Amino acid sequence: MKQFYAVTRDLHLYFGLFISPLVLVFAIGVFFLVHGWLPGTIQTAASRSVGDLPVPTGIELLSGREQVNALRGVLDRLGVHGEVNFIRRISKEHRLVIPIVVPGREVTVDLNLETRSASVTSRGDSMWSAMVYLHKMPGQHNANIRGNWVYLRIWRWLADTTVYLVLFLSISGIYLWAVLRAERRIGMALLAAGAFSFFGLVYAIAR
Repeated sequence: MKQFYAVTRDLHLYFGLFISPLVLVFAIGVFFLVHGWLPGTIQTAASRSVGDLPVPTGIELLSGREQVNALRGVLDRLGVHGEVNFIRRISKEHRLVIPIVVPGREVTVDLNLETRSASVTSRGDSMWSAMVYLHKMPGQHNANIRGNWVYLRIWRWLADTTVYLVLFLSISGIYLWAVLRAERRIGMALLAAGAFSFFGLVYAIAR
């Protein structure tokens, strides 16, 4: 029993330290999402045009991840890397508008399929907006193309790991508290207060 307690205590400490930076990102993201305010957002923009691009034939007829994958050669030629948010097709003008995001920066590629040229516009944002983006992504919006950038896929795995470890920390924390008899009374009071706040809010929203 003592060995189990010691192992649980050590894992609780080390896992908590490991995920603390990730939890901080999620916490800051929630704060700004709730209040709808970002300090020091940078609105710098730069544009350039590039021609003679290797545009695949029939690219406008594709959709979803298949279309994103087919456009990678064009984006690599433009030197643009990141998560493709969506692809907007403007049929009458034979254009594809492609926003690509790296946390803290957004690049919009306006691709002309007839002339095989593109206008590339980049805009920088603050570190705080990058945290909000990471908090929301990859998400379920446009789920058929989400995670098309390798680093966002890695972030998805880290986010999943964070959730599992937070569950472990919660369960192990309750166990460690329950073993310490001197802390049981105040622990019960805090658990009751937390449960009352949570279920009271759920009841108020559900009414």
